[in-house]
Amino acid sequence: MTLLSVKNLTVGFRMDDGLLKAVDQISFEIKKGRVLGIVGESGSGKTVTALALMNLLNESKNVERDGEIWLEGRNISDAKPHEWEEIRGEKIAMVFQDPMTSLNPFLSVGRQLSEVLEAHGSWSKKDILERVLGMLEQVGFYEPKKRLSQYPHELSGGMRQRIMLAMALLCKPRLLIADEPTTALDVTTQTQVLQLLLEQKQKTDMSILLVSHDLGVVAGVADDVAVMYAGKMVEMNSCEELFSNPRHPYTKALLRSIPKLHEKERGTLETIAGTPPSLTCLPQGCSFHPRCSLATKKCQEEVPTTRFFDPFGRVDCWEVKI
Repeated sequence: MTLLSVKNLTVGFRMDDGLLKAVDQISFEIKKGRVLGIVGESGSGKTVTALALMNLLNESKNVERDGEIWLEGRNISDAKPHEWEEIRGEKIAMVFQDPMTSLNPFLSVGRQLSEVLEAHGSWSKKDILERVLGMLEQVGFYEPKKRLSQYPHELSGGMRQRIMLAMALLCKPRLLIADEPTTALDVTTQTQVLQLLLEQKQKTDMSILLVSHDLGVVAGVADDVAVMYAGKMVEMNSCEELFSNPRHPYTKALLRSIPKLHEKERGTLETIAGTPPSLTCLPQGCSFHPRCSLATKKCQEEVPTTRFFDPFGRVDCWEVKI
């Protein structure tokens, strides 16, 4: 069953030197109870996609948005502000990239968590306290009452990330968007946070959209993976198939750039030649062709169309053999 369906989503920002298309006509689906990982270099459009799904982009004359977002069969693209207040938290929740800047430094942890429930439904103070303490226990706090009076600066990075996770899960959302949830965390804390995500998914059967530049994290958590480059989704497949048989040259280059500890001969770590293009001045044809060793004249002149292959995969590349 499809929980979220995105059709031709486009997000652009008007700049002095032109329109910057951070997201360019991307389409994807997230099935109920599954994890979709979105990967790509910085600036590829991952976070903008997540913010667009939550309608958190600045709605001003400088922002252009097009396309459709369907949640549980309902088109929420043009939802009114009061409707978004109900959607956020109850149906879609988000764990932001940097908990230190996302949490309010002037409010205690208990106050920030309580506000979530106060904004959604009529809860008594007793019920709110019980719900907050129960959620803190679920995300791994052994002394939840002690945390209620603390402020974000008194907590470690891993603790702050778990507070953000608790805040997002309080209303039992259908979809959880996790934007780089393990950034700046040590390996042990990363594992704990990811394990918490999977445990909550199993308990509530929610879906997860995991945004990350860490392919190792995505490989261990995601069911499906989408690869973004210059605002487009250039490849999408099941996690197992994408990592074992990548099709797009960009996907292959990303995987080759991961250090492999089991290799006996360790030479220079492979890198992707060149740099990502400016989104205000994309090259003609395929955006990746200036960095691609397989690029042909057709790649330089024509934007590749999406080609589908069984059972689930799709890729945007002229040179891939399907």
